[in-house]
Amino acid sequence: MLERGLLPDFSAAIVAETGSIANAAAATDSSLRDLRRLLWASIDNDDSLDLDQLSVAEQLPGGAVKIFVAVADVDAIVKKGSAIDGHARTNTTSVYTAAEIFPMLPERLSTDLTSLADGKERLAIVIEMEVGADGAVGKSGIYRAVVVNRAKLAYNGVAAWLDGTAPAPAPISAVPGLDQNLRIQDRVAQAMKTRRHQHGALTLETIEARPVFDGDSLTDLQADQKNRATELIEDFMIGANGVTAKYLAQKGFPALRRVLRSPERWARIVELAKDLGERLPPHPDCQALQEFLEKRRQADPARFPDLSLSIVKLLGRGEYVLELPGQPVEGHFGLAVKDYTHSTAPNRRFPDLLTQRLLKAALSGAPTPYRNDELGELARHCTEQEDNATKVERQVRKSAAALLLESCVGERFEGIVTGASVKGTWVRIDHPAAEGKVVRGYQGLDVGDHVVVELVDTDVERGFVDFARVKKS
Repeated sequence: MLERGLLPDFSAAIVAETGSIANAAAATDSSLRDLRRLLWASIDNDDSLDLDQLSVAEQLPGGAVKIFVAVADVDAIVKKGSAIDGHARTNTTSVYTAAEIFPMLPERLSTDLTSLADGKERLAIVIEMEVGADGAVGKSGIYRAVVVNRAKLAYNGVAAWLDGTAPAPAPISAVPGLDQNLRIQDRVAQAMKTRRHQHGALTLETIEARPVFDGDSLTDLQADQKNRATELIEDFMIGANGVTAKYLAQKGFPALRRVLRSPERWARIVELAKDLGERLPPHPDCQALQEFLEKRRQADPARFPDLSLSIVKLLGRGEYVLELPGQPVEGHFGLAVKDYTHSTAPNRRFPDLLTQRLLKAALSGAPTPYRNDELGELARHCTEQEDNATKVERQVRKSAAALLLESCVGERFEGIVTGASVKGTWVRIDHPAAEGKVVRGYQGLDVGDHVVVELVDTDVERGFVDFARVKKS
């Protein structure tokens, strides 16, 4: 982390500043709405305590539904220019490694005083959206409110219940009416997802490696995949981030937009499609790509995560850019949306905290808290630090993989090429979910190729996993 400009520890000034904060922010402004009566619930990972958002639905006449998304008002405690804010501004993100989590904010805040914790009254920024039966977002609004999380829920438990393979998790059963409300939310989220995909949003199912421990011993890297509950939160957050971007633009405020430009390696995506007997146009077309992806998902669901990973690599990474009032900005190619920012995870990402400050200024009629040149530099810095955090996470994950594989030298694995450049060629294997470098036989390989490789060496300290390509006989 230090080598990449990330701070792994909080300074003495931050520790002292955090220690001086005794309580969560309380409601003192008469303009805050009291929404404590609503059936708010959080859905996150099983062990997450840094809860950034809650959601709840309200059925409207005519089949429409009002979706409320409450985002933790982190700015109410973490003030611009404070020592805590300085650390968050430097790192710009929490760093999630296989060995340890390095939070952007002190845990006393992110997992308690600024978290939308179970049963606690908290200040929030609320984004409300009226969603039609077709998944289209109509009228929307943003305001400050007081909320209470009625149930802390986890993705896997909620997904199994929604799919009908398990009973409702205990926190759902304990709150009258919550089960029906969550089913309404699920129905609305699925409609929003369908509409996005009809407009070219990409269906992608990449596999994330999750470390598994037995006490302090790493025992496996297991693949985590999307489910019904993660999709519910994802679609609501995409909608809320779109509403936020539009609101700031309507108020004449600058904003940090999240964009994914048209892929530079579109020609390779076209080639991948051709290898699978499909055709894509010669120039980037998100709708055509989505139709191809959906067709492949149905035709070969077992290998679809491999195809998704190849497409993700070829699409490139998203970035933050400054949008000034009246200035056109590129949209997000992968989500097929024009207006998009990051605003729903202020405990974990600095761009979201920054956007929250812009929103609160716009809501109160105050001037923007950041100069345009400062915002432009922050957009660049946040993109750079996100990349650095990703590299740290990948480095530790590679060390974890090397640790698990060091007794498997000489064994063969089926894999998919995930990277191919002058810096090297990389292959991912399924179990354990790990990536390594092809040190022999990499000539002619490109992203998306399926290969058989033999493990030839590991180095836990440096995170090296070395493979040799096994030529077909």
